[in-house]
Amino acid sequence: MQQYKDEFETEDLEKRRQDAMCVNESKQHTQWYSYFTYLLLGTFFGIVLVKGEIVSWFRIQEMFRLQSFYMYGVIGSAVMVGILSVYLIKKYNIKTISGEKIVLTPKKFNKGQVYGGLLFGFGWAMTGACPGPLFAQIGTGATVIIVTLLSAIAGTWVYGKYRERLPH
Repeated sequence: MQQYKDEFETEDLEKRRQDAMCVNESKQHTQWYSYFTYLLLGTFFGIVLVKGEIVSWFRIQEMFRLQSFYMYGVIGSAVMVGILSVYLIKKYNIKTISGEKIVLTPKKFNKGQVYGGLLFGFGWAMTGACPGPLFAQIGTGATVIIVTLLSAIAGTWVYGKYRERLPH
């Protein structure tokens, strides 16, 4: 029975790894109070986004109208931090907060990424809101962003429902 379970888990992991979904799914059970770490980090991140004007609708519109370099500089520096972080994770085998190994799987390019990127960019330009800082924007009093949040949730649901039929 255990051998069957191990084979199933290995086969399931390989299937998920090919699809690049749910590969780093945690097997550990965490106590509810340990989520306060994430709450504090998320709150700090939200404050940084607000103070850095990253959630400003006007800054986002400046970027899409090619009127300012500010947001391109922020995005470029975030890409550089991401590159450095992945390099350090691979070099030093850094583990998660709970001690699990981080598995980085190679991704294959496909035409669905182009369609999704265009759709994401159009939505970002029209609403002035990237999905990351939606809650920070709502927290600053821009309650109209609730419509964008509900749209993002609906879009995620639609993708999940029709995922198998979409070009990947």
